[in-house]
Amino acid sequence: MNIMHYKGYSARIEYSDEDQCLVGQLAGIQDVIGFHADSVTELRAAFEEAVDDYLEACEKLNREPQRPYSGKLMLRIDPGIHAKAAMRAEAEGKSLNSWAQEALQRAVS
Repeated sequence: MNIMHYKGYSARIEYSDEDQCLVGQLAGIQDVIGFHADSVTELRAAFEEAVDDYLEACEKLNREPQRPYSGKLMLRIDPGIHAKAAMRAEAEGKSLNSWAQEALQRAVS
């Protein structure tokens, strides 16, 4: 799976063998916004148009557009892992939040 980004929105990109085209869908929001095209260049344009149309429609409806992620993440983890992570963060002179953010950044890079 590939991802495109535009104006704070991300889209999952896949190939549809059935339709023989590239298809995309905005990720991280509950509103369903999809688009498709025959080439990457056309897909990029279709993605940007879909986001722009979504934002325009929300404005016309006087509705706040959904945003993909707030930056707040709630996790339930084993208490032992929690304790070890907190101790490691403290040993590195960091808050658990900043230590965890760095660990997640390394994991997704």
